Amino acid sequence: MGEMVAYRLSCMSAMAIYCVMGGPNVFSCVFFLDIGERLEDVILIKAQSKTGGLFTMLVGGLIVVLGSIILLWLPDILRLGGIFILSGGIVAMLIGWFKLREPEHSMHLSKTAINYHHRHGGWLLNWNNIARIDTPKVYRNMQHEPLAMVGIRIKDYDEFLGSISPRLMNNILVEQRALLVQTFKEQYKAGDASLDQYSDYLIEDTAFTSEKGRKYTGLQAMFANRMQRLREGLGYDIYISVTELDRSADAFVGLLKQCHSSSNS
Repeated sequence: MGEMVAYRLSCMSAMAIYCVMGGPNVFSCVFFLDIGERLEDVILIKAQSKTGGLFTMLVGGLIVVLGSIILLWLPDILRLGGIFILSGGIVAMLIGWFKLREPEHSMHLSKTAINYHHRHGGWLLNWNNIARIDTPKVYRNMQHEPLAMVGIRIKDYDEFLGSISPRLMNNILVEQRALLVQTFKEQYKAGDASLDQYSDYLIEDTAFTSEKGRKYTGLQAMFANRMQRLREGLGYDIYISVTELDRSADAFVGLLKQCHSSSNS
């Protein structure tokens, strides 16, 4: 076992070694190590939202100092402005801090799978479990417009649900609320839903049975029902925002399709 770990560590990046030693994103990095790919066989994707974290914190710190000086030394008539400046600096520091908390890379694309990383956990999706990859579209202003995200339709829910961390499931359920509302609008326009169903539409059932007959309850069931509902509305199960990518949605779709094709050859 020790020899196997040593061999894998020799092929991994410093970030992966850091995670094994107890870094903040252990769950995600364990997936990466389990793949067992050499570093040169992995495509690293760095999220746009990750960039500028340290700079944002430094700017926020300078603004906080400026606001403090205004509050301490300038006349009372200018104190309200100092409070606004101080508040803005604190917000900027928080934004920078959240940026720094994100993993160095949002995804690793290996020969066998997509490995997604987030500060709340991660998921693993094998290429052979992907049925379709494209940019989701909605009907607006008499034409279909692409959403600023990448959609992935999967084949086997059971395999995917076993790879995603509970904390990330919960985070995605919250973040996808706006996408769920958009899905309801699409179904309402098509006559497949009524306004009376709106409140129920936003609440996921806590029971789910997969195509293979496996039963899920609680958070896993809610997440599976959410994937199924979004598939019915937009055609995909998993959605990746462009803010988590290092290129446009169309370019990333092209990259994923190329990797998917290569994995099947």
